[in-house]
Amino acid sequence: MNLFRTFAAIMIRKVTVEDAQAIADIYNEYVRKSVVTFEIEPVTLQEMRQRIDELSAGYPYWVYEDDGRVLGYCYAHQWKERAASGYTWETAVYVDVSARGKGIGRALVSHLIEECRRAGVHVLVACIVSENEGSIRLHRRLGFKQVSHFYQVGRKFGRWLDILDFQLLLQEDTQDDECHVEDSCADIR
Repeated sequence: MNLFRTFAAIMIRKVTVEDAQAIADIYNEYVRKSVVTFEIEPVTLQEMRQRIDELSAGYPYWVYEDDGRVLGYCYAHQWKERAASGYTWETAVYVDVSARGKGIGRALVSHLIEECRRAGVHVLVACIVSENEGSIRLHRRLGFKQVSHFYQVGRKFGRWLDILDFQLLLQEDTQDDECHVEDSCADIR
C-alpha cells in the first residue's frame, strides 16, 4: 500500500442496496468454500438486496470501503424475537477473503459496537462456528466472552459443526424502572 495515499479513500459507511452485489460476492465465497456460515446455497442478488433492505431499515449495517471497493461488512439484529430480548442483538461480520488479516474486521466490529452502545443495546452476541479461529480471536480481543458451546448443531461438507456463543455487555445494569419488557424496542433502533 502506498504510504502517501490519503485515508479519505478508506471509510466505514452505512450500507445501501447498491452494495448488494459486492456483499453477495463476499458472502457467497464463504457459503461455497467454508463452514463459517451454515447456508449451503449461494444467495442471489435479489435475496441480498432484500436482506439489506430489511436489516438496514431497523438495525446498524455498515460496509468497509477502500477506493470504491467494498472489502467487508457487518450488521446487528435482534438476537431472539421475543420482546424481553429486544436489548440483546446478534452481530455478523464478513471480510473479503483477499483482504483478511488487514484489520478490516476489527475496524468494522469496533464501529458496530460503538453504534450499538449509542443505540442503547445492552448485550451483543456473536454466534461463531468453532473452526473459525480468526473470528474467535477477533471477538476475544474486542472483549467478548465465550458463554456457550453447542455441539454438532450444523452439518456442512459432510462434517458436524459446533457453535460457540460469545457475548459483550455494553451497558451496566441500571435497574431502570421505566424499561419494561413490553417495550417494542423501536426507540433503540
